[in-house]
Amino acid sequence: MAKEEKVRGKKEQMKGKAKEMTGRAVGNERMTTKGKAEQMKGDARQAKEKGKDTFKH
Repeated sequence: MAKEEKVRGKKEQMKGKAKEMTGRAVGNERMTTKGKAEQMKGDARQAKEKGKDTFKH
């Protein structure tokens, strides 16, 4: 399960980065903000899973 969550977090990061870049390219501030938020959500998920891995060992 942890591996699935890490992959999910990475996908969120990549999707968010794409949204942010698209938003900047077209001048859509709302899309840029949503992209940044999605990246942060992915970062948080990855950090959570890394923390779990630390306590397993």
